[in-house]
Amino acid sequence: MDFDLTEEQRMWQGVVHDFVAREVKTRATHVDEAEEFNMPAARKMGNVGLLGLSVEEQYGGAGVDSICTAIAIEELGWGCGSTALAIAAHNGLGCAPITMFGTNDQKRRFLTQVTGVQSGDDAKLAALALTEPDAGSDLKGGIRTHANLDGDMWEINGSKMWITNASLASYIITLVRTSQSTDSRSLSLIIIPTDAANLHIGPPEKKMGLKGSLTHAITYDHVRVPRENLLGKVGEGLRQTLSILDGGRISIGALSVGLAQAAFEEAVKYARERKAFGMPLAELQAIQWMLADAATAIQTARLMVYNAAWLKDQSRSFTKEAAMAKLYATEMAEKVCRDAIQIHGGYGYSREYPVERMYRDARLMTIGEGTSEIQRMVIARKILQE
Repeated sequence: MDFDLTEEQRMWQGVVHDFVAREVKTRATHVDEAEEFNMPAARKMGNVGLLGLSVEEQYGGAGVDSICTAIAIEELGWGCGSTALAIAAHNGLGCAPITMFGTNDQKRRFLTQVTGVQSGDDAKLAALALTEPDAGSDLKGGIRTHANLDGDMWEINGSKMWITNASLASYIITLVRTSQSTDSRSLSLIIIPTDAANLHIGPPEKKMGLKGSLTHAITYDHVRVPRENLLGKVGEGLRQTLSILDGGRISIGALSVGLAQAAFEEAVKYARERKAFGMPLAELQAIQWMLADAATAIQTARLMVYNAAWLKDQSRSFTKEAAMAKLYATEMAEKVCRDAIQIHGGYGYSREYPVERMYRDARLMTIGEGTSEIQRMVIARKILQE
């Protein structure tokens, strides 16, 4: 067994880390306080390959493997949770469905809009709309947004909520019900350009954290798009969505590792500088144990994320491993960020130090793209099927 990254992966890690340190981490506080997306960094991401991680090069992407994708999202999470979530959602939820299930024409029409951003231009992202007011974890039975075929046009009516990147997106892939039944063959995915008539995107939601990752409610009021905007075949939407979410869970796990790594580094730095009882905090056993536990947990989570990504690259089943990685990494990140605040004491609770922001950002990770409870259900079902 070889646990080392390849030379190519290490080089990629270095390139992304340097970019994030320069363009992302330095703006993380501003992004949070201004509640705005880091567009200056995004304008430069196309040239680095961050706007099309798994997209084939012929459609403007970088075409990197799943481990390199996880590395990139981890580094972005280390720099800024908001920016990382926006770019993770763009790649894993907005681009991946078309890469996985789209026709060559759909890839040419849509992916090139969001991956080939020239330096200096505003970046256009991609989005996936699943959640509805009455449908979060229960996609199969809860989706109410309908699409009816009228000649060569789909007409969509309904609403979605908590949709990441909606206001920044060139298109939104939308999960809709295409039959009157509620079985697993009643859902489909349709690509909807954001300039479509009667598509209404609400203002950004006010959130506890991740304030620079813009999240919106969407209303579809007789929105019409061409028949060929259907992704795959009618009735394949639920199967496609579950496959998409498997990959997305690797990304959220990687993002959580990055957040935890950043909080850990801040805690180590503070423990070395701050003195109490006549000595640096780092010499106190209670602090040392928190740091030791954090370092161990971060490394464990990172290996779990990389393992799930490796299985994906080998075209092997990775549903259980992705759920395990997402479950462990997200809960780990919240604990590490919490302990980082504890090490900082009162300062950690103030906005003077970044661990306060990191804790708020980490809190969503156990909810988005499948709650911890859903991950445990997925893991248990896989175990019982073995």
